[in-house]
Amino acid sequence: MQIGEAPWAECADVPLLLVPIGATEQHGPHLPLGTDTTVAATVAARSGLPTAPALPYGASGEHEGFPGTVSIGTETLAAVVVELGRSACRFARRLLLVNGHGGNVGALRVAVPMLRAEGRDVAWFPCGVPGADAHAGRHETSVMLALAPGTVRDDLAVPGNTAPLRELMPAIAAGSVRDVSPSGVLGDPTGASGAEGAETVAVMVAGLRTASERWVVDEATGRLT
Repeated sequence: MQIGEAPWAECADVPLLLVPIGATEQHGPHLPLGTDTTVAATVAARSGLPTAPALPYGASGEHEGFPGTVSIGTETLAAVVVELGRSACRFARRLLLVNGHGGNVGALRVAVPMLRAEGRDVAWFPCGVPGADAHAGRHETSVMLALAPGTVRDDLAVPGNTAPLRELMPAIAAGSVRDVSPSGVLGDPTGASGAEGAETVAVMVAGLRTASERWVVDEATGRLT
């Protein structure tokens, strides 16, 4: 059930509600600004669980050197998540935030434990798979080729900075992604395929389903394990 399309009477008692949390930020010259939102919304919807409309803005300050990026920052995002959780938990017994952007994690680690301390059964779950490149590389490009191929500009997909993210983070934290990659790509999107992307999405959906059924929450971070 997509609650954005449902009448209020069908939402009187929702056992578990998913809220996708995305971003509007650059994803290189070949992927759309809404990539993270598309991924989070799709993974949530394909779980088969009641899902709310996605939040399309997140903490993307490191990408603001590129036109089109719209960031509300960590502090504001945390406040939004807290108020969203307080409101949604009036009709949902459990709330799961499905996160599509790594930059949102800081806000989630603040907001979700706060909601849990208030007695609300809230958690968050990351959309990701082990071994994926950092940003707008083969992983995300393959996923978007599977989900929205018409939005991918294959002719503009070129390698960016392929150094491990841990090596790039000091420079990104001190400045921005543009300081380490003029194209905004952290990885290599060449060789991406829709078939690989479909497999990746299936893994994320299966992980979400399993985690939501187990419902084991790390109390320190609020993450579903």
